[in-house]
Amino acid sequence: MWQVFMEKTAQHVLSHYYGYPLFRENQREIIDTLLAGQDAFVLMPTGSGKSICYQIPSIMLNGVGLVVSPLIALMQDQVEALRQNGVRAAFLNSSLSMEEFEQVEFRVLNRQCDILYVAPERFFTERFQNILGKIPVALFAIDEAHCVSQWGHDFRPEYLRLTEVMRKFPAVPRIALTATADSMTRKDIVEKLDLADASRFVSSFDRPNINYQVKLKTNGKKQLLDFIQNDHITQAGIVYTRTRKRTDEMARWLQDKGVNALPYHAGMDAQTRQNHQRRFLREDDIVIVATIAFGMGIDKPDVRFVAHLDLPSSMEAYYQETGRSGRDGLPADAWMIYSIADVVAMRRLLETSDGDPAFKRIQQQKLDALFGYCESAACRRQILLAYFGEAYPDACGNCDTCRQEIEIWDGSVAAQKALSCVYRTGQRFGAVHLTDVLMGNRTDRVQQLRHDRIKTFGVGDDLSQTEWRSVFRQLLAGGFLTVDMGKISGFRLTEKSWPVLKGTQKVQLRKDPHPIKLKKSVKPSSPTVLEFENVGERRLFEKLRLLRLEIATKLGLPPYVVFHDKTLKEMAVRKPQRRAAMLQITGIGEKKLERYGGRFLEVIKESLENGARDNAVGLSKTKPQKNEKPSHAQKEQVIKLLREGRLDSNQIAEMVGVSPPTVWAFKAHYNMGKYDEEISQDKKAKLIEVITKKKNTKCSDS
Repeated sequence: MWQVFMEKTAQHVLSHYYGYPLFRENQREIIDTLLAGQDAFVLMPTGSGKSICYQIPSIMLNGVGLVVSPLIALMQDQVEALRQNGVRAAFLNSSLSMEEFEQVEFRVLNRQCDILYVAPERFFTERFQNILGKIPVALFAIDEAHCVSQWGHDFRPEYLRLTEVMRKFPAVPRIALTATADSMTRKDIVEKLDLADASRFVSSFDRPNINYQVKLKTNGKKQLLDFIQNDHITQAGIVYTRTRKRTDEMARWLQDKGVNALPYHAGMDAQTRQNHQRRFLREDDIVIVATIAFGMGIDKPDVRFVAHLDLPSSMEAYYQETGRSGRDGLPADAWMIYSIADVVAMRRLLETSDGDPAFKRIQQQKLDALFGYCESAACRRQILLAYFGEAYPDACGNCDTCRQEIEIWDGSVAAQKALSCVYRTGQRFGAVHLTDVLMGNRTDRVQQLRHDRIKTFGVGDDLSQTEWRSVFRQLLAGGFLTVDMGKISGFRLTEKSWPVLKGTQKVQLRKDPHPIKLKKSVKPSSPTVLEFENVGERRLFEKLRLLRLEIATKLGLPPYVVFHDKTLKEMAVRKPQRRAAMLQITGIGEKKLERYGGRFLEVIKESLENGARDNAVGLSKTKPQKNEKPSHAQKEQVIKLLREGRLDSNQIAEMVGVSPPTVWAFKAHYNMGKYDEEISQDKKAKLIEVITKKKNTKCSDS
């Protein structure tokens, strides 16, 4: 029987444990629903605070809040973060030894745990079911609830069994949560988890701090490198590729170009994969090159970009994967490149996959929606939100189509020529051959197939090869063409083709934008983003980051588990000098104040005493000083710190007394192995010097 401990209020718990002054959209209403013993279905975007919705009721209610989650890495991160906040939390999954499992079991059975995360494979074991029968359950929280739906992008059959267990506890409130679900998937979740009477909370899908960019794939490697070097040098990011082989190749190539990149995929041995994930979580400048498996359950707040080198499988997958950037609310980029070849490859994968015709048809529609998103001239944010049933009234100003004018032209005649050419060549060829026919190119293949004798040969010499490729790509995206999934993979006409051929339907096409450097949006990404007003604030921020890194390293934690960057920025700007003032900083609760407050207050006090003159100099008025050439001692220290791998480039620059660009240059050479060779030469020189001295000594003795 659940009951509320009335001496605690939700607001008190939020402030005391989490250090937040206010609830976000829908959080308070969801918490009140669960405290009243009612069920809830929650749809919230990544980074909007879903976990607080079940964590706070679990703390307030009598018993243990059981959280079912398939994301092992995420549950471990969340449990550690909860413990840092002073919450009694634990997890049960396959990573635990038997001894560790028994320790958690003892704590749960002896009322020493308020929140317990459980992986599905553990949840259904006989031993765990026996534990369930001996403890008061505060609530059931089903995280990643889209896993119960076959229409979702991450269906997990074991989720279908959850309802049979929860029905044994009819008085215990249930909450199902997901960040990504279209209307069909939502309906399936409610039905499969028996939540027809649950209160439903759907927050805005908008992530205003994310800048969406979609570009045609020309030279994928170069495009990615330019993007990273121009916008995200020494920043954490995720690069998604379709295959394991491509993941390994891309990571090696980026390393050769000076990017601190690591591969991650299921084909790697467990130890290496875990090590790469740990480095990504604990270091500030790692770029992970991964297949889509990575990121599921990664709670790193300061990922500054997500890049797709290949198309994801659906709009849901795209939204969830791009949502792994900018969880801290600071500016982030979602960058993707695509081509017709990507669409054909994805359709072929779908066609050869398991699943009945209805499933494949739905997944095909999802892929078509994503391709249409890529080809659209409209605001990216408007299209993305409309897919999930949310209207966005105005152009966002924070995507590529908003910040670069897209020209629309009447492509009706060009479409007729293209569709006619597809028909007259037998509906068996792709864009390359069809373009040759339309442009009148008498290639060996065109002549061999006698396609230089059909009516559409040469009728398209008014457009360039690139323009015709664009026409075919947009006709495919618009559903006027489809791709034969047989061995040939050629274009075929659809029902939508015939009105165009007959001239009864107009076709509007866009001109592909020229690749230019787009200016960042002038719109604020978030009302809570704090900017530095002067040099002193930035220097204090870097000192606070170094202290955070020192603490996190000693405790074996990711730095953001100690404090988020936003919390450190607020400290640097507000400069609290007393413990009571520290509690006014977002993200500092009673337990973290007790653990870390004193040390951070010391750094702030020292900064105020020694750096008053810096605070009077505005950043905008400060002229950048010319970088001096680093000394040999500085060079050795930089290389030593790079080899240790504990600090990012900005922290090394601050510690050694050189500029960040200087560290970047050293890092590029370091990643290419240059300094390994130098060290070998140094050792060789020192050895020769020692041998020479010994010889001279012997000679003098004799």
